[in-house]
Amino acid sequence: MPFLRDHAAIEPPLADVEGIPGWLLLEFGAPWCGHCQAAQPALQQFVDAHELLHLKVEDGKGRPLGRAFKVKLWPTAVLLHDGTEVARVVRPQTMADLQSLAAALPD
Repeated sequence: MPFLRDHAAIEPPLADVEGIPGWLLLEFGAPWCGHCQAAQPALQQFVDAHELLHLKVEDGKGRPLGRAFKVKLWPTAVLLHDGTEVARVVRPQTMADLQSLAAALPD
């Protein structure tokens, strides 16, 4: 799945996200968020380079998926493998900021 440019306004249930097999980059943020907009080039490059499934979810007050992942700042990118979190980064701006995610991926 290619990099998603738009946030999903309707978030999937936690059980659906946990049931996705393989690697998934789950991104939380908001379309109007300046930090989120600034992170998009690096996140797109990362998703494309690693051929990851990418899910971009609009987060905010009363959004249960973001609360389930304890998201406090945007953007937050959570790397999941078979539905389990293996790494996360908060407010990445460059590919270097995503190094901890890359380190969690198999060679």
